[in-house]
Amino acid sequence: MSNATQTEILRKEVQLRPWDSFVSLYVREMKRFMKVIFQTVFTPLVNSTLYLLIFGVSLGANIQLENNVSYLAFLIPGLVMMGVLNNAFQNSSSSIVSGKFSGDLEDLKVVPLTPQMILWAMSIAGLTRGLLVGFVTYAVGEVFQYVIDGSFTAVAHPFHLLFFLAVGGLTFANLGVAVAFWAKTFDQMSAIGSFILLPLIYLGGVFFSLKGLHPFWQGVAHFNPVLYLINGVRYGLLGVSDVDVGLAAGVSLASLVLFQFLGLRALRQGSYTRW
Repeated sequence: MSNATQTEILRKEVQLRPWDSFVSLYVREMKRFMKVIFQTVFTPLVNSTLYLLIFGVSLGANIQLENNVSYLAFLIPGLVMMGVLNNAFQNSSSSIVSGKFSGDLEDLKVVPLTPQMILWAMSIAGLTRGLLVGFVTYAVGEVFQYVIDGSFTAVAHPFHLLFFLAVGGLTFANLGVAVAFWAKTFDQMSAIGSFILLPLIYLGGVFFSLKGLHPFWQGVAHFNPVLYLINGVRYGLLGVSDVDVGLAAGVSLASLVLFQFLGLRALRQGSYTRW
């Protein structure tokens, strides 16, 4: 074999190594949360069941919405998106914070990956966990829908549904990376989730329609980016939304770009000064 041929083979192997490392990092993140499957899947399943039972069934019979949509059907898209956002954030943030204390984070310095590839691998893993929980939530919701109304909910706009789920999951996974590098302790991570992210999700229209609010609070709610994600999923599932779908898509993409920039900056300034 000539030297030129050997050089070409080596060049191809080097080009493949980053993608092999990318896949390995993604698989590692997947295995990490699958080891605690009870916490990552069954706990959200119980929570979704309780939400649907208390709000959708017990209180939903007394709530009237426009467009002939039952409150139970209205609630399902919000819970699906809430599960996706929460779990995408928790997956990437917990991986970074735990890696700080165990020393595993330092291993990423020796892999042939750029910060962008590391961020994408962790974000896609967070999105995968979020979609898994979102699917479980949707399945539970459909069971309630069939028992109460005798029918399943047909997906009105599949493309819009997948778009907003993917953008929302990636956005919060990137945010999880950025916040995890900032946090010094698990308590700080918990505080961010409890006092900032959870209120944004709850006030983003999971349990209520924007049209039922006072005009002042409607204006305030429009500054919440989660509002557009939740209404985008609601439009994808039910075909109804409190905000313009085009505006929701634009705000969601802008949020993704912003939090991806923050996540990338956190990677470079946190533990990756060699980049």
